[in-house]
Amino acid sequence: MTAGRPTGPRTPPRDEAAARRLLDLLAADAPAEELAAEPARSRAEGSSGARAAWIEETTEVALSVRRVLDQYRRREAQLVALFDTAGDLAGLRDVDAVLRAIVRRARTLLGADVAYLTLNDPVARDTFMRVTDGSVSAAFQQLRLGMGEGLGGLVAQTARPYASTDYRTDLRFRHTGTIDGGVAEEGLRGILGVPLRVGEEIIGVLFAADRTPREFPPDAIALLGSLADHAAVALDSARRLEETRRTLARLEAANATARAHSNALHRASDAHNRLTKLVLRGAGIDDMAAEIAGLLGGGVAVHDTDGSELARAGTLPLAPRAGTPAASPSDGRAVHADGVWTCAVLAGAEPLGSIMLTGRADLSEADRRLFERSALVTALLLLMRRSVAEAEDRVRGELLDDLLDGPASAARWDGGSLTLRGRRLGVDLAQPHTVAVLDCEPPLRARLAAEAARRARQSGGLSGTRAGHVVLLVPCDQPGALARTLAMDLARVLGTPVTVGSAGPGHGPDHLAAVHAEAVRCLTALHALDRTGDGADIADLGFLGVLLGDRADVTSYVERVLGPVLAYDAERGTELLRTLHAYYRHGAGLSRAKDALHVHVNTVVQRLERVAQLLGPDWNSPARALETQLALRLHQLTRGTAAADV
Repeated sequence: MTAGRPTGPRTPPRDEAAARRLLDLLAADAPAEELAAEPARSRAEGSSGARAAWIEETTEVALSVRRVLDQYRRREAQLVALFDTAGDLAGLRDVDAVLRAIVRRARTLLGADVAYLTLNDPVARDTFMRVTDGSVSAAFQQLRLGMGEGLGGLVAQTARPYASTDYRTDLRFRHTGTIDGGVAEEGLRGILGVPLRVGEEIIGVLFAADRTPREFPPDAIALLGSLADHAAVALDSARRLEETRRTLARLEAANATARAHSNALHRASDAHNRLTKLVLRGAGIDDMAAEIAGLLGGGVAVHDTDGSELARAGTLPLAPRAGTPAASPSDGRAVHADGVWTCAVLAGAEPLGSIMLTGRADLSEADRRLFERSALVTALLLLMRRSVAEAEDRVRGELLDDLLDGPASAARWDGGSLTLRGRRLGVDLAQPHTVAVLDCEPPLRARLAAEAARRARQSGGLSGTRAGHVVLLVPCDQPGALARTLAMDLARVLGTPVTVGSAGPGHGPDHLAAVHAEAVRCLTALHALDRTGDGADIADLGFLGVLLGDRADVTSYVERVLGPVLAYDAERGTELLRTLHAYYRHGAGLSRAKDALHVHVNTVVQRLERVAQLLGPDWNSPARALETQLALRLHQLTRGTAAADV
């Protein structure tokens, strides 16, 4: 050993130029292939032996550094992707967009050909495709996997990640024709699937797949698992956000409904108070109609049960529509027809009338309820009016009883006292009055009495019940016309035949008892003649009226039956009346009549044809013939004409 030279391990020869080139390549992020080519380049430049070995060793170190740097970069990219995904979740607006971004990042980071995400369907108990990236097969994009079927079904069932280097030949999974067909059409070989977990619940699977066989290292499985966790968070957040939105929408709807109900209740309460105050103040039905019209912003008409108008405000006269549902006692709801709202005015199940609203094509629920509430308050007002009227009717009924008692009441009341009582009730007994006795089926007699009382109040008369019949005393001098009108009108209102017998007119309290007795006889005769549902007075009954009446007006009867013939003879000097006498006296025979008259038979025929023109074509029917012969006899008696003249 040479003196003065250091001892120890020998330092290998170095190539500083080669080392510098390796460092420059690392700094320039050159591919690993360029680093690996450095030993060959050095040998080409003349390096050999120990120097070449040193360059190869240095190159291996550089490649190791490069692998570490690549790993760091890969992890950095993964972290960036995870941070980006977290940022997407933080600004979650569209869950589908977030899921598409996650699947796209999974495909990019794992360098996969295809990435896709499936979700579990708890109802169908399977899992279905939700998002794909890189897929080209429609059949694959529409796959549904049963729990435990295929790789994805097994991940969904077991909640564990699974990787297959080559799915086609991997026998760990349950293959089905549908799944294998879709995978084959897509051309997939290497497949990795990780579960999407929310708490303990598995909601789906995230996949990365290649179209060539591939090994998936643990870091790839961990990365895909992290992305799956983010996808699960996105889905759970979207579900909770949607539930929150639905809850908020329901709360908002409930708040709006509550506000609307509160406003409606406040308005209804205010309207009810205003209408009730009107009733308590003693306001009339006209005031009520005007107030309702103002509340609802339309026109209002109130009608009685027979269609008579009780009040009207802000509208033209209206006629209640027949068959309107609101007229039914079982329904108090407002109905709309032809631009008019109608509501029944009911007291329990009893109809008191109807109320109609115009000028409102549509009613809100609150306004409709207000309209129906108005009908209830109107019913209250009508009931109060009816109570007052019933009290007044009792007083009127007592006066009517005293008037019809005749001599029985003379000991208690004189005519002057009865007249004074009538005047206090607005009844002028000094005027001519007609008495009408009314009858109908027993179940409807109470309503008949109420209708008679209403008409008595309207006409300034009296009404009551007597011996099971309704009695009406009204100022009128045409009893027959009154009876016919009452029978027709009341039958229409009650929906059942009403029979009316009338008599009169009577003047003063002293005559009304007799007039009532005659009206009762007339009613009895109508029933006996099978004329139930008709109205008549004694004069309308013909000769029966003459027989039944205790104040028979023979002259009027003769005039009613023979008046046209008597007038014709008086004007033209003919002998039609004498011919009628002869015709009936000789058995309605033309030959015997012409002998008695000393004329030609054609003359008798011509005279009788003239009689037919004057009295009507049925003048010789059995009923008319009896009337005519009785009138001829009475005419003879009153004129003193001898039958022997013919």
